[in-house]
Amino acid sequence: MGSGIAQVGSFFGNQIRLVDRDQQCLDRGLATIQKSLRRIVDKKPEEERGGIYEETLARIQLGTDLSTLSDCEIVIEAVFENFDVKSEILKTLDEVCPAETILASNTSSISITRLAAVTGRAPRVIGMHFMNPVPIMKLVEIIRGLETSDATYRITEGLTKSLGKVPVEANDFPGFVSNRVLLPMLNEAMFAVMEGVASPQAVDQVMRLGMNHPMGPLQLADFIGLDVCLDILNVLHDGFKDPKYRPCPLLRKMVDAGHLGRKSGRGFYEY
Repeated sequence: MGSGIAQVGSFFGNQIRLVDRDQQCLDRGLATIQKSLRRIVDKKPEEERGGIYEETLARIQLGTDLSTLSDCEIVIEAVFENFDVKSEILKTLDEVCPAETILASNTSSISITRLAAVTGRAPRVIGMHFMNPVPIMKLVEIIRGLETSDATYRITEGLTKSLGKVPVEANDFPGFVSNRVLLPMLNEAMFAVMEGVASPQAVDQVMRLGMNHPMGPLQLADFIGLDVCLDILNVLHDGFKDPKYRPCPLLRKMVDAGHLGRKSGRGFYEY
């Protein structure tokens, strides 16, 4: 997600700093950007390509220290779905960034109000939930925390539009709109497999052909990452205290086994 956000930001003319504590992760992220960007540029007519590829890459600087973000206007945190990890990063960013810097989180389910509370700048903290893959998907959910200011929202909305995305405002509830609606469907598909209603292939085929979904729910869960699905369901279950969000035991078992989907080579399908 981080590399996708960096790619889109740079593609539309912004100076980007892409930071990860691990250099190998940065190198993989840059390789992902290069591959994705090449596909996009190669689809353009020859006369429109110009130096788009080289110019986009030139606007991205890599680093392993959050202090290098000290002069950024907006910082978007895009680590995995864990409150403790996100809050520690936001605390550090709050210390190293100027008071006027907006801190945005790409969280897909965690409370923006709760994340903002660990900083000293709650009016300038906002949710900016991109969809995956970022270079292709148009939607960005924008989530206000309890204290997010109107000015912060307007700036974030303007940035979203400038990146060729469509901003949609959501209030600060667990899972917001996208995952509050999506994850129960994925979870129910997992229950259908666990209970022997049908195979993963059959469940996905029903949803693709019968409901016109571009991707079956179990294939999509593998793409998202089964560990990420579990994290989001846990946030929904803990936040609402409603048993309808209880993660499927099969999902827990697969995550325990390290079968996380595409990124591990095995989930409901093998890759």
